[in-house]
Amino acid sequence: MTLRGTEPKRPSDVLKRHEPDFSLEERIAASGSGIIQIGHVLGAVLAGAATAAAKAGGNTGTGTISAVTKLADVKTGIYSVRFTTATAFTVRDPNGDVVDTGTAGAAFANDIGFTITAGGTAFVAGDGFDITVATGSREMKPYDPTATDGSQIASEISIGYADATSAAAKILTVARQAVVVRNELVWGVAVTADQKAAALLQLEKAGILSAQGA
Repeated sequence: MTLRGTEPKRPSDVLKRHEPDFSLEERIAASGSGIIQIGHVLGAVLAGAATAAAKAGGNTGTGTISAVTKLADVKTGIYSVRFTTATAFTVRDPNGDVVDTGTAGAAFANDIGFTITAGGTAFVAGDGFDITVATGSREMKPYDPTATDGSQIASEISIGYADATSAAAKILTVARQAVVVRNELVWGVAVTADQKAAALLQLEKAGILSAQGA
């Protein structure tokens, strides 16, 4: 590996090959993302907040839903939770596909997380809740495999510097049809070797291949 000493990293150190008129995008780095460096592996904020409400028309049962969270495979749109008995329910995703079944009083965790607590009046078949997962800002953040907002999916690579510590900032990225130098990529300190390997496969699906540098 060639040593650069104190010479700053350049975009050409990261980009091995790309299409100048097609591969690059000007993006917004989300506020709170910190310092983004040339070569930083990024993910887009695809999912916003998750909020729950009783289904249209209300419920017979007086139970409540709480601890609503997004999990890694969450989709944007409306998840429907519908009771089939006083205690059992089925969850469907925004496409109408069954995600899983669950039971009142037990934590549910598949795409989304929540707990339904029974009230003084029992639920009846057809009762339920709708959980809306808002569309995200599509701003960029450093890849974080533990995130649930979309930035757990590696999708682009920064080829510029940005300080998004306390405010959103513009950043130039390579988004498609490119080959990058693998050992010039920048990762979060907690990202493991296995997570890096998974991220490289995600980038490959986006059309960004990687090759080991000299």
